[in-house]
Amino acid sequence: MRFATLLFLALSFSARAGDWKLAWSDDFDRPGLPDPANWTCEKGFVRNQELQFYTEKRKENARVSGGNLIIEARKESFPNPAFVEGSKDWQKSRRNAEYTSACLITKGLRSMKYGKIEVRAKLPSGKGIWPAIWMLGDNRGPVRWPLCGEIDIMEFVSHEPGVVHGTLHFPTPGTDKHQSAGGTTKDDSLHDKFHVYGVEWNQKSLSFLFDDKPYKTVDLSVAGSGDANPFHKSFYLLLNVAVGGTWGKEPDPKVYPQRMEIDWVKVWEKAS
Repeated sequence: MRFATLLFLALSFSARAGDWKLAWSDDFDRPGLPDPANWTCEKGFVRNQELQFYTEKRKENARVSGGNLIIEARKESFPNPAFVEGSKDWQKSRRNAEYTSACLITKGLRSMKYGKIEVRAKLPSGKGIWPAIWMLGDNRGPVRWPLCGEIDIMEFVSHEPGVVHGTLHFPTPGTDKHQSAGGTTKDDSLHDKFHVYGVEWNQKSLSFLFDDKPYKTVDLSVAGSGDANPFHKSFYLLLNVAVGGTWGKEPDPKVYPQRMEIDWVKVWEKAS
């Protein structure tokens, strides 16, 4: 009986694995800066009035060590090259940042349209922390948000302990008004153990996955049809740890530095 059970499980796993072929991956097995074939960095004060300055090619904030990618948010003073005396623009009004971190992106290097995207990660904790594993439309820039679309594979904010958010952001069809759809799941070991955060995405729907189990499926028709639907186009991947901002809220400086550790990233295509 035991042999039969093991054989069934092995055949079931083989059948599931056979549904997918690996399109690209990063196992973070080369120490130093992240692989430039896969990743570049955003730089500066970028979005959401967050407190961190995203640095570029700085090992203190993004490095590969011990087989993991480490993205580290640090409490430290860092000069803002965009500073303008007397400016009311939040990106230019601060002479120095109080925090640094990194946002790695695959834009211009790796993109994906449909398939399964998975990231095995252990999340940071601490008041004000806001890590994310997410995607934006490749046309971001010429096309503004939310028209480009956004897929949040994983977001966590410290004021919602144990809660993982998976969310789509998109315009109301025929307008540029923002809408969102998604769901949450909960686990008390997000900061102690590695978990696999993912999405399974096809022409009709997108499912959010936690440790390979779906917890929310969204029908993509909510974002319209045809070329106007951003989720029928290619996206790039972002990995970041934010501090504070419009959703992260006020941090406690005493709990920093904080790290998100990422074991691997895998992007799968349907084998057929």
